[in-house]
Amino acid sequence: MELDANTLAALWGAVIFSGVYHGVNPGMGWPLAVSAGLMEGRHRAMAKAIAALALGHLLAMLAILLPFSMMTALIRWETELRIGAGLLVVAAGVYLVINRRHPRFLARVAPSRLVLWSFLAAMAHGAGLMLVPIYLGICDADLADAGHEAARDLMGQNITVAFAVALAHTLAMTVAGGAIAAVIYFYVGLKFLSRTWFNLDLVWALSLIIVGAFGIYMALYGH
Repeated sequence: MELDANTLAALWGAVIFSGVYHGVNPGMGWPLAVSAGLMEGRHRAMAKAIAALALGHLLAMLAILLPFSMMTALIRWETELRIGAGLLVVAAGVYLVINRRHPRFLARVAPSRLVLWSFLAAMAHGAGLMLVPIYLGICDADLADAGHEAARDLMGQNITVAFAVALAHTLAMTVAGGAIAAVIYFYVGLKFLSRTWFNLDLVWALSLIIVGAFGIYMALYGH
């Protein structure tokens, strides 16, 4: 069925907001960009690090979203898929509430491999999972009586939407994280950052639970 304009705008707004949220979170890597710029003494090094973090984050988003975009053949179980995705996101949030230690393998990735680090950090923190209920809401459609050709067309559209969602989200993350990194690098410095470090781990975990529950609600009672 067709999404109304307000619902569609709200879902895309959630894509952008989650990107800004991920960008603000230090766990997504902007302190590493600041550190790279300060160690090399060049703002170009910071920009390069931000770009590497953005690429890794984008790849992580696509690694999660693309498999869901290819499930058009299972459209008859669309509601069940959306409920399952919501439960998966909730479970990830509950796990992070219980276990708030950062994955040890992230500390073993060399700073020079920021693309890999960003990819692994996003996967470990469930950043891509947060987008799944939103993405499935954007791709909502009724193909119960549609043929295989229509299903293939929708699959192609959903893959395109997956790229659009991942790109919009990553752009918002990069702008938000890059802005904070620039302020720290040019005006504040790492000493101030070490005294005012903020930890969003609990907020992050709770937000996963909220987004997952919202996805389940939309699958059952929404459009």
